[in-house]
Amino acid sequence: MCNLYRMTKGVEEVARLFEVLPERGANFAEEVYPGYPGLVVAEGRAQAMTWGFPLVLKGKQGQPLKPKPVTNARDDKLSTAFWRDSFEKRRCLVPVTAWAEAEGSKGRMTRTWYGVEGEETFAVAGLWRPTGEWGQAYTMVMVDSCPQMVDVHDRMPVLLPRDAWEQWISGTTEEAFRLCRTPDLPLTVDRTDELWSGGGQPARGGGNTTPRLL
Repeated sequence: MCNLYRMTKGVEEVARLFEVLPERGANFAEEVYPGYPGLVVAEGRAQAMTWGFPLVLKGKQGQPLKPKPVTNARDDKLSTAFWRDSFEKRRCLVPVTAWAEAEGSKGRMTRTWYGVEGEETFAVAGLWRPTGEWGQAYTMVMVDSCPQMVDVHDRMPVLLPRDAWEQWISGTTEEAFRLCRTPDLPLTVDRTDELWSGGGQPARGGGNTTPRLL
């Protein structure tokens, strides 16, 4: 499960790498948190979207609460109502430099960063959709973890090799689903003493922003 990642390349550089057009003025931070903008490759452009599909909840009295960003989609849930339409019609690539997982004892968790060996920027399988709450939003697809990180978390992003980028974007749902498998790519691992600090920052608009995985 990924609730924090880095994207240290600019939109022009990402557009060249993925052979798409750049969105002029796309704003995103080098560290991306749930509910904040990140860079996505979709519809032939490198563009900014909000990380996390909005999940609208209600309080004990039935009152609407601020939506929570659902940043991760489990591969075994892609056929459910929450994800199905996006999986069938709106798949995207999420450029990533490294993603973080929380490691350690409760209250003292630190950030462990994972990357793909030999790749400064790699692609994570994603879905996107327009939303009334945050405009265009995206999520990452998760699968069972590989041996290098299973002791830290049992889920990890779908890492797409370059020869699978086009198939993920334009292939049939059956072809795309076959790409949702535990990667066999060697990972880099950087264990830091940087505190996890509660898992990130508030989502845009404030309120309780604990990210979800569906």
